[in-house]
Amino acid sequence: MATAYTPGLTVSKDVVVRRMRRLPIKGETLVALGERVEPDKVVARAMIPGPLQTIKLAELMGVEPREVGHFFKFKVGDPIEKGTVVAETKGLFGMFKSTVVSEHTGTVETVSEITGHILIREPSTPVEITAYIEGAVSQVLPAEGAEIETRGAMVQGIFGIGGERFGPIRVAVESHRDLLEAANIQASDAGKILVGGKGLTLAALRRAAEVGAAGVVAGGIRDADLTEFLGYDIGVAITGQEDVNTTLVVTEGFGYLDMAERTFRLLRELEGKRGSVNGATQIRAGVIRPEVIVPLATHTGSGAEAGQATSLDLGTPIRVIREPYFGRLGKVTKLPAELVEVESGTLVRVLNAELENGDDVVVPRANVEIIAT
Repeated sequence: MATAYTPGLTVSKDVVVRRMRRLPIKGETLVALGERVEPDKVVARAMIPGPLQTIKLAELMGVEPREVGHFFKFKVGDPIEKGTVVAETKGLFGMFKSTVVSEHTGTVETVSEITGHILIREPSTPVEITAYIEGAVSQVLPAEGAEIETRGAMVQGIFGIGGERFGPIRVAVESHRDLLEAANIQASDAGKILVGGKGLTLAALRRAAEVGAAGVVAGGIRDADLTEFLGYDIGVAITGQEDVNTTLVVTEGFGYLDMAERTFRLLRELEGKRGSVNGATQIRAGVIRPEVIVPLATHTGSGAEAGQATSLDLGTPIRVIREPYFGRLGKVTKLPAELVEVESGTLVRVLNAELENGDDVVVPRANVEIIAT
C-alpha cells in the first residue's frame, strides 16, 4: 500500500514528552539524573560577560600613555563603582587638579601603558534555564543543561505567540464552537491557562493579558486582531519571543474556526490540572509547534513518543492544511496508488478522507498533516 511521510500534530492524553533545556553558552548544570523537577526549577545557569567600557585616561588627564599607571588608583581585578574617582593629578600647589570619574560600574580588566586606556568589564548577566515542564531529568549535559522527560497529555497547535509559562487549566466557554470574549475572563484567572472555543476577540486577549493569565488556547484568531494586540505585523519568522505576558496557542488557524471537538474535549478533561504552555512556532525547516503539556499524576516511563511523524494509513486521523477544506479534521478512507492531475496540471498522489461532518473528500496528500494520538 502506498504511504506518505507527513508532519504530525499531536493531540493525545497519554504521550511521553522530552524537552532539551540547553544554555546558549557554557555554564553550570544544577540537576542530577533522575531528579524530579517542577516547571520553574532552574536546571542550568551561565554568566554572560558584561560589555567592555573604555576610559581614555591619558587623553582625559593630559598625560603620556606610559604615565597612566602612576595616576590610576586601582589595579587589574579591582571592582569600581560608577561615580568613583579613579585617577587624579596632584596639581600645582594643591590647585588645578585633574580628576577622572568612572562612568561605569564593573571590574578593571586592562591598564594599558601603550594606549593609555583603562578597560572596565561591566557586571556579568546571569542566564538561567528552567525545566519548563514537570517531570524527571532523563539526561544531563555537563555545563550545558539537561533533558526533562514527562508522561502526560499534549495538545499541539497551528500557531502561537509568547514564551514558556505554566499554570492550571480553566475552560472558559461551554462549547468548542463558542467565542471567548472579555466577559468570560475573571480577575481570578491570573496565572491560569484559559481555553476558548472557535476563537477569541481582541478584547478577550487584552483582558487575559490585563488579569495576568499565563496563556490562552483557542481555535483561531483574526490576523487584524493579532496585529493590533502586538502593535506590528508578526510576519512568518519564528515566534515565541514577543514582549507579551500571556502566551497564545491557536489550534486551528486564522479567523474564527471551531476548535476540533476532540481537542476541546481533552482540554476539558484536563481542567484544574497544571500544565505548561509555549507559543513558539516555526513552520519552515525544523518545525516547532506551539503546545500545551499536562503531566500525569505519576510518571511510569511508558506511553507513546510525542512529536514524531508517522505514515499515512487507512483510519489515520488528519487535518487538512489547504483550502477549500482548511482546518477540517477527518480520517483517511482510501489511499489510491495512481497519480491524479490537479487544477494546476500537476500529477500528485491523493487520498480520500471522511471529514467530521461526514463529507467524503479527495485532497492531495501534501495538503494534510497527521494528528498523532
